[in-house]
This record gives sequence, C-alpha cells and structure tokens, in this order.
Amino acid sequence: MRLPRSLRAGAACVRFTKCAFPFVWRADRTAPGDGRLRDGLHLRIPAKVLAAVLLLPLALSACIGDDDTRATSFMEDSNSNQAYPTNYRSEVLAFLKTYLNNPAGVRDAVMAEPSQRTVNGRVRYVTCLRFAERKADGNYREPRERAILFINGRLDRVLQDASEVCAGVAYAPFPELERLTR
Repeated sequence: MRLPRSLRAGAACVRFTKCAFPFVWRADRTAPGDGRLRDGLHLRIPAKVLAAVLLLPLALSACIGDDDTRATSFMEDSNSNQAYPTNYRSEVLAFLKTYLNNPAGVRDAVMAEPSQRTVNGRVRYVTCLRFAERKADGNYREPRERAILFINGRLDRVLQDASEVCAGVAYAPFPELERLTR
C-alpha cells in the first residue's frame, strides 16, 4: 500500500519548513523528473541582503561609547576661545528639571562657578554641582558630584564621573536647586 503524498517521508518536513521558516526552504527534487532527494537547507535570501544584515551590528557597534569618551561636540572648534556661560545658573536649573526624576526632592545642593578645565584634551568651561536627590522610597541618596560642560557659552552635557574634573573647586550654596518644583 502506498502512502498519500502528504504523509510520505520528507513531504511533511518540507511543508513545515516552508511555513514556519519563510526564508529557509528544502527542495524536494534535484531536477525536474529526477527521483532523488536533495540534502540540506537552502536560503531564499539574496547574498547582498544577507551580507547587509550580518554587517549591520558591526557598523552600529561603532556608535557605542561612554559619554566621557565620546567626541565633545559636533559644532566645536578645538582652537577657538570659549565664551563664558553668562546665564549658567538658569540653564542648569532648566536642564536639571528635566534630568532628575523628582526635581522637587533635592537637598544639600552646592555649585561652583564655571572655570576652564581640560576635558578630553580640550579646554572647556565646566561648573561642578553636588546634591542629594530623593529616591522613590522617600530616603535621600548620598550627595553625588556632577560636572556640567559648556561649549560656546551654552550647556552641552553632564559628565557622570566628575571626580577628576571637579578636584579642588570651591562650592557655594545653590538654593535655587533646592526650591525646584515639578
């Protein structure tokens, strides 16, 4: 007795492979009219597309980096004199209102005047800030030190590891940060 075509060896596997994995298929026959089965799986993806998909993670890995090691800015000129950040206090307050999860829960806030420091081999104006923020459970974290980098007189970014950049600065109270609301 001969089995129906759908139940023969290999037919169910081929049908399953085509349905479950649309980019992989298995040919039943090597050539029209040939009775032999072909071994192995074959891809229906063009080689160029496959190469692009495999090389994409490599290309994107070049974008990964720490904030402290990346280039300072797109619009910078390393030889130009930097402008002093005249309204740095208001810029820092506006930034921290969006940066902090709970800007209303800040205490022990102190800030240093902007001074020129070397960051990533370039001289920039940097102001240092130290504050304790409230956690979700209502307790306060230990005061953390942040360095805020200015380029061309405008706030550019926050450096998380500020221990080296902020060494030896003189802090003054920053009550505006403690009075910040949501």
